[in-house]
Amino acid sequence: MSHFYGPDATLLLTAHRREQVMRANRNLVFQERFSDSFLPAVSAFANFNGGTVMFGVSDNAEMVGVENPAQACLDIENKINDSISPKPDYALKINPKTKVVSLLVEPGQHKPYTYRGKAYRRSDTATVEVDPLELKRLVLQGSNLHYEDLPCKEQQLTFRYFESALIKELGISKLTADMLRTFGFYDNKDQLNTAAALFADANDLSGIDLARFGASLSEISERATFARLSVLEQYDQALTMYRRYYQSELIDTATRRTVHRIPEEAFREALANALVQRTWDIQAHIRILMFNDKIELISPGGLPSGVRPEDYLQGYVFVPRNPIVATAFFHLHLIENFGTGIRRIKGAYEQAQVKPSFELSDNAIKVILPCLNAAGKVSSAGQRVLVLLHGGLRQSSSELAQKLGFSRDKTIRLCNALLEGGFILKIGNGRGTAYALR
Repeated sequence: MSHFYGPDATLLLTAHRREQVMRANRNLVFQERFSDSFLPAVSAFANFNGGTVMFGVSDNAEMVGVENPAQACLDIENKINDSISPKPDYALKINPKTKVVSLLVEPGQHKPYTYRGKAYRRSDTATVEVDPLELKRLVLQGSNLHYEDLPCKEQQLTFRYFESALIKELGISKLTADMLRTFGFYDNKDQLNTAAALFADANDLSGIDLARFGASLSEISERATFARLSVLEQYDQALTMYRRYYQSELIDTATRRTVHRIPEEAFREALANALVQRTWDIQAHIRILMFNDKIELISPGGLPSGVRPEDYLQGYVFVPRNPIVATAFFHLHLIENFGTGIRRIKGAYEQAQVKPSFELSDNAIKVILPCLNAAGKVSSAGQRVLVLLHGGLRQSSSELAQKLGFSRDKTIRLCNALLEGGFILKIGNGRGTAYALR
């Protein structure tokens, strides 16, 4: 702990700026009068992302000050030292102008930090006791461990899928026990750990639940669950389904090219990030929801401790929740560099009108990848083509031209534009060519 009996820079901001900043949130607590009620917040700040308790500030952010700031600092120090175990890292600051005392609590390294035998966390502007699962995570963090480090129940694991990936990507001839150790798949007692189970051919862990929707959420055209198998196989299976629905071959004169309705690079990054950063200690699947105009990927577990939403969204900070899994994905070239995934997803949409979006909560991260044509304007003539193809009908260019009252050349140009935008499919060649809704 350290004292800083000098101006608190936050409190000396201009009144307008202070009004913007001075709002209670998950990292800032106001306490008008001195009492023990601030101690659970100290536990929460030390256990997670740190924060500040400001004494002499009312609930509506009015700075009323404390009567004797120096004595208040001593009282705060004694309360923390007597009540929080282990002792957290903190500092006290006094603003001589306002007589407000600021208690700055740092994220701790020796978790869990408890008050009266209980560990706490912040939930918006409230302080609540952690649940048993969160407590286990804090204990692991305090021991500098992750869930993936724990020994797995089944020690007779096979790695055929993992081995084939290594042979293909790294050119090895055979997977050996020494290689498994190099990848970090053994703990300090020479037991296979949970990370090993994740890459094994069979395990008892969750996976990916994927659904393809029709016109509404009540209409599921296809559903698949990839679980209890290697994360690499889960990745490949999900990628195969993506390619089935969001890629098509476009034949342009003598050339053939692939049209991506959603950039494959963006989907790959979002999928790999979900597998690398999800929490594996809960029985919940990664959910992939496929719609006509977008894909939603929902990964269990919010941001890792110490990562702010703005840092995550800008790609400034990468704190791997599962470092062993992340390292294996990196060596297999499934992720480019640690921490660049979000920037690469955004980069894939640089020229798109509708950008990807990200929704963050305490328990999940959702990535929404829109189709590249999501904001594309379809001409009135093009809309008439889509109406004629509604209901699964297949129409040739001649049939469409007759119903539209257009020349065949104009109809083909319309269809080519819709193909390019990913709205329709081209089926067959030559005289047998037909078009259908995607």
